[in-house]
Amino acid sequence: MTSSTVAGRDARRFTAPSVIPGFGLTFGYTLFYLALVVLIPLATLIWRSSELGLSGLYQIAMEPRVAAALRTTFLISFGAAVVDLVFGLVVAWVLTRYDFFGRRLLDAFVDLPFALPTAVAGISLAALYAPNGWFGEALARYDIKIAYTRWGILVALIFIGLPFVVRTVQPIISELEVELEEASATLGAARLQTVVRVLLPPLVPALLTGFALAFARAIGEYGSVIFIAGNIAYVSEIAPLLIVVKLEQYDVAGATGIATIMLAFSFAALLAINLAQAWSRRRYGHV
Repeated sequence: MTSSTVAGRDARRFTAPSVIPGFGLTFGYTLFYLALVVLIPLATLIWRSSELGLSGLYQIAMEPRVAAALRTTFLISFGAAVVDLVFGLVVAWVLTRYDFFGRRLLDAFVDLPFALPTAVAGISLAALYAPNGWFGEALARYDIKIAYTRWGILVALIFIGLPFVVRTVQPIISELEVELEEASATLGAARLQTVVRVLLPPLVPALLTGFALAFARAIGEYGSVIFIAGNIAYVSEIAPLLIVVKLEQYDVAGATGIATIMLAFSFAALLAINLAQAWSRRRYGHV
């Protein structure tokens, strides 16, 4: 798809009459809804944290326990999003390109983390990976411990983030023509070359979107993690849990500071990913 084609499509998108009339009314409702649900709560958080000042936020972030919780949260969330990116692509490819018995049932299972309460997911994972659980007992024979460690956090975050990648990539895979693979093979390309040079480029924007959604979801996850993490300070304590701990100790300023720091880091990470996504769309001419 050429850049002129993309530009023409964008022009028609903004000039063609909409099915829903009344741009002013719908645009005003959109702004009102976003302000009420998103902008006002975030602005309130920033306003409350402004009382601390930059020096106060820096001091909170440099507290050993807070720094350890932030490091654990962001690093493991990033690792879980990377795992979801790889296996989510494989799952989406299988569900889209192959027809087999039970495919619709398996496709429905992908959405379970969306519908399942996070606390239920955490209890289930803890029961499976505990030393006396089905998986945990088998792994214990090789001196591998998952539950109540950082590995448990990773497992929980992979579980809740996988559907974001699958559902984001799946529609794009369904649009890829099989003839592209056949043409690539006819021209003598190996399978790996076909995957890297023919199939992956159109999928890059969707993969980045799925990665961003999984990463953002993992950063704020709480319910499924606290049951399997062990919640040991400096080891397996996540930042959302530390916010709850601060509130239980009536340290509202500390909780607000941690929340603001998480908001700033999350916004910076998502901004970087969105910029990379926009670049990939221009690079590969895919919208």
